[in-house]
Amino acid sequence: MKKTDAQREDIARWLAATDIGYFELHTPFETLRFGAPPDRPAATTLRAASVGVFRHAHPLHAAPLAPIGAPVPAGQAVGVLQIGPLLLPVFAPVAGQVARWLADDGAAVGFGAALIEFQTN
Repeated sequence: MKKTDAQREDIARWLAATDIGYFELHTPFETLRFGAPPDRPAATTLRAASVGVFRHAHPLHAAPLAPIGAPVPAGQAVGVLQIGPLLLPVFAPVAGQVARWLADDGAAVGFGAALIEFQTN
């Protein structure tokens, strides 16, 4: 359920009485943002193009294709989506740096599931 105007005003008043400069509230129905967002590079989230099992590395290799903090060019393979015996490469949508894994290695993921967050400049 979306927040009412009165609820939004209550949140804004509560935040004004704190030293919190920026606040985001994510619900299944909306995202509310209060204050000025901190200065940080833009983030891009890579999402699954299909259902399957997300792998950080090829099953025959131990090292992840794109470790945290690694710079990657757009189009580089950064993971693998395993659908039964089929292995589909997962490509970086933008040039940037791997900020964090949003799906664990070996996690079953659905279509559109968040996999990796990239920081772009």
